[in-house]
Amino acid sequence: MSTPMTRRDLRERMESGEAPAMASVPPSPRRRRGIGRMLGDVLLWIAALGGAVCIVLVILAVTAQITLIMFRTGSMSPTIPAGSVAVVQHVPASAIEVGDVVTVDREGELPITHRVTSVADGPTAEQRVITMRGDANAAEDPFPYTVSSVRIVLFSVPAVATLIVGMGNPVVLGALTAAATLLVVWAFWPRSPRRRERGVT
Repeated sequence: MSTPMTRRDLRERMESGEAPAMASVPPSPRRRRGIGRMLGDVLLWIAALGGAVCIVLVILAVTAQITLIMFRTGSMSPTIPAGSVAVVQHVPASAIEVGDVVTVDREGELPITHRVTSVADGPTAEQRVITMRGDANAAEDPFPYTVSSVRIVLFSVPAVATLIVGMGNPVVLGALTAAATLLVVWAFWPRSPRRRERGVT
């Protein structure tokens, strides 16, 4: 049975030029993360980021009345091309100015999003009569709109409407849900402790 080596013994051997036996010092184990584990962590971070974005959007929709709209046509090109998604905020008619891009809800028809070309007082103090025209259109819309509120475009992101529409597909939603479930189960599945290196007790 060998006598344990103290720090003093080790220092004396070093000063005398005698190298200590390296075999007596147990190697420190190193934890190595596999590629699969690292990929799983990246996917978890992406999923967490997506969840955080969804939570922020819900909070903004409730507190600041900020929502999203999709552009199916190119009437606002090149400013907002078809396939873009715009972030809009609900504002009173009194806040409308010429040059704003706003969405007007029409009874019995789809909403329309064009640029405001003129603003006039409406039948009541809260209402305004506005005319609009799409940036890609040669003429203004056929008739003015009497509004008490609109949704004003804050900014837009091109070429993401198709992705959002695709994610609304039941098959895609089911696949994403199953993948997220498997990812969470894999991340939190209990693992056996790593085996200690041979020769270390």
